[in-house]
Amino acid sequence: MASQEDLLQDYVRRLEKHKAGRRAAYLRLSGLRPFNRRPHHVRIAAENFDALVKDVKGQLFSLKNADLLFVYLNEVQSDVEVAVQKIRYLFSDDPLLTREDRGAEKFITWFDVEADFDALLQLTRELTREPDEDETSAAASDESRAAIQERQARGVPLTPEVLTRVESALSRADLSNLVRRQYVCGVTAKDVPEPAFSELFISIHDLRQTLLPGVNLAANRWLFQHLTQTLDRRMLAMLSKTDQITFSGEVSFNMNVATILSPEFLVFDDSITASQRGALIVEIDKTDIFADLGAFLFARNFVRQRGYQICIDGMTYQTLPLLDRERLGADFIKLVWDPEMVDGGDALKEQVHAMVRRAGQSRVVLCRCGNREAIDFGHSIGIQFFQGRYIENLIAEDNRRRELLRLKRRIERS
Repeated sequence: MASQEDLLQDYVRRLEKHKAGRRAAYLRLSGLRPFNRRPHHVRIAAENFDALVKDVKGQLFSLKNADLLFVYLNEVQSDVEVAVQKIRYLFSDDPLLTREDRGAEKFITWFDVEADFDALLQLTRELTREPDEDETSAAASDESRAAIQERQARGVPLTPEVLTRVESALSRADLSNLVRRQYVCGVTAKDVPEPAFSELFISIHDLRQTLLPGVNLAANRWLFQHLTQTLDRRMLAMLSKTDQITFSGEVSFNMNVATILSPEFLVFDDSITASQRGALIVEIDKTDIFADLGAFLFARNFVRQRGYQICIDGMTYQTLPLLDRERLGADFIKLVWDPEMVDGGDALKEQVHAMVRRAGQSRVVLCRCGNREAIDFGHSIGIQFFQGRYIENLIAEDNRRRELLRLKRRIERS
C-alpha cells in the first residue's frame, strides 16, 4: 500500500489545478516531547478531523514523523480552527506550546493554497524526500532504542504500593480517551462485516503507556484483578454519562462479579432505563466463575432479573467442555481463537465443532481473530460471530468502500 507521504506527494501534484478555495493546516507534532507523540496521542489528534474528512470537506495526511497536514475547503475554516484548538489543548502542557519565545506559533503553519502553493509544494518535498546518510544513521539509532524499549516492554511487576498509586491516579484521571470500541460481526462470503453488537473497554495497553510505562500491570494476576475492579467502577461512571460515552445498538462491557455486587453497580443500574438495560451485555471472565461459582450465580440472577444479557468471556477450546452455557444462564460465550484448533487436525476440529454445537452456534463469538484463517475455521464449524483485529480491518475497508461510493454519487449528481 502507498504510504501517506506518497499519497501526499500525488495529492499536492494534482492540487495545482484546483488551488482556488482551499486552505491547508500543517501541525508539527514531531516537535512535541517523545512522551506526547506516542501513536495513540497522534491518533487522538487526527480524530479531530474525522467529521470533516467524512463530509468530503478536506483530506488528512498523517505522516511517519507524527506531523499532520490537513487540506480543506475555505468554507470549513471555523471548524478547522476548533479542531486545531482542541489539539492545542490536548498538548497544552508540552514545552512547544508553553514556551514564551513564540514556540506556540511553531506548532502550526497555515496556508492559503492558491497564494502559498509554492511554499506548500516546498514543504511537501521536504516531508517526502528520501533521508540522507546521516538521517539513515540516526534512524538506525532510533531503531536500536526501540529494540531496547521492546526488551523492557514487560517492565517491572506490579506491586501493592504501585497499585495504590495507580488507583489514586485513576480516581482523578479522565479515562474517556482510553475507551476503545470493538465490534462483534457476522462475516458474509464476500468478506462484508455485519455488526451484531460492540464491546466497550478501557485499553490496558494505552493505560499503561499513559500512567506507568515501566510497569507490567498484568504480572501479578490478583493485583491486576483488583485494578480491573477499579476500572470497572470508572467504566460504570462513564456509561451512565452520555456526554462521555455514546452508544447505540447492543453494547457489551466487562465486569468483575465483585463489581456487579457492589453499590456502584446499583447506582449505575438506577441511572439507566429499562430499554437501555435490554441492550447491554455484561461480559464476565471465566476466572470469576471458577473462583466463586456461588457469587457468580447470585450476580447472574440479579443482572438477568434487571434485563441485562450475559456473555462468558475468555473461554478456550481446552476450557469450553468445563462450562455449560445454558445451565449457567449465559446468552453468549466468547471462544478465544487459537491456531492450534487448525494445526491439531481433523480430530480436534471435530471436538471443537461438537462443543460449539452444544453451546449453540449462534451463541458463540470467536474472538481475537487476527487473520483470515480464523474466520474460515469459524465458518467451517458453524460459528456466526467474530471479533478481533481482522474484523476491524474489514470494517475499515467496508467504510472506505461506502465512502468512495458516496463520493462517486455526489460527483455524478454534480
